Amino acid sequence: MSVIEDVQSRITAINQAFSGLASTGVQTTGVGSSIATYGSEFESALASASTIDLPASPDNMMSSSEAAVMGSAVTGADVVADAKQYLGVPYVYGGTDPSKGLDCSALVQRAYADLGVDLPRTSQEQATMGAPVASLAQAQPGDLVCFGSPATHIGIYAGDGKMVVAPHTGTNVQVQEITQTPSTIRRILSDTPVAATVAARPAALSTNTTGWPTGAAAYATAFAAAEKKYNLPNGLLSAVAHAESNYRPDAVSSAGAIGLMQLMPATAKAFGVDPTNPAQAIDGAARLLQGQLNKYGSVSLALAAYNAGGPAVDKYDGIPPYAETQNYVRKVMAYMNEAA
Repeated sequence: MSVIEDVQSRITAINQAFSGLASTGVQTTGVGSSIATYGSEFESALASASTIDLPASPDNMMSSSEAAVMGSAVTGADVVADAKQYLGVPYVYGGTDPSKGLDCSALVQRAYADLGVDLPRTSQEQATMGAPVASLAQAQPGDLVCFGSPATHIGIYAGDGKMVVAPHTGTNVQVQEITQTPSTIRRILSDTPVAATVAARPAALSTNTTGWPTGAAAYATAFAAAEKKYNLPNGLLSAVAHAESNYRPDAVSSAGAIGLMQLMPATAKAFGVDPTNPAQAIDGAARLLQGQLNKYGSVSLALAAYNAGGPAVDKYDGIPPYAETQNYVRKVMAYMNEAA
């Protein structure tokens, strides 16, 4: 079956799922109705559509050093404030364009992307990001409140037992009282001050117990081979690994980025690589950077997208005005020049 035929087949399957949903009837109040009526069918259809064998997008990455520090540069209150700008936008099943409508997970993704943090598209994936929060009593503004297991509905905690959410068809994005105990609460942003986070980053890398070697020389051959294979500038991959993990294959960031190249789990999965395996991580990072270079046409913008995510680069039509991202780009470019 050709790629086009496969795409058409999946679109037909999604349309059938949507048609079946429309015939079920919909409640119009409460969180439970959106969970029961919309969640499972949409997540299933979207997951099915996302398995089409097309080149992986480089824009689903909440990066490495940015993810470790972004939480302190951007606060949960910032996320809530950004989400509130969409109040009144109608709920649209599968909608991702605020000029037309948003669904629950699109609202979450967009609010974070506006601030330079990339999250996956579906509530199921979003509910695995960041760090767990034990209960609503410990929740902070900006945390993700998820419903269903796996999650079929999601909102952004606004404090005082409320969330910013796109509830269901017939409603708009609103601040809603949380009347059902969340099945999962996830904290995406660190509350550690910027200076402390930056200073602590090298020490926070776990002890090397994987048996993999460390240091630039250990991976020089793999870096060079991947750069040749994917037509990347000489020294780029080594410079990225230097900035991301200091060549530590066992590095784990506070946001969950993993390994030598600090790939987020969702990104590693999209590229079909094990981020703890240096050879696979290098290949995945090389493909990611190749896609970003093809899209943006410059090394500096590709690095900005690797660090802050593609949506942030798109939003600002250049390197985003985040101190961490700007410093990251300068640092990687400097490492490349030193090696030249």
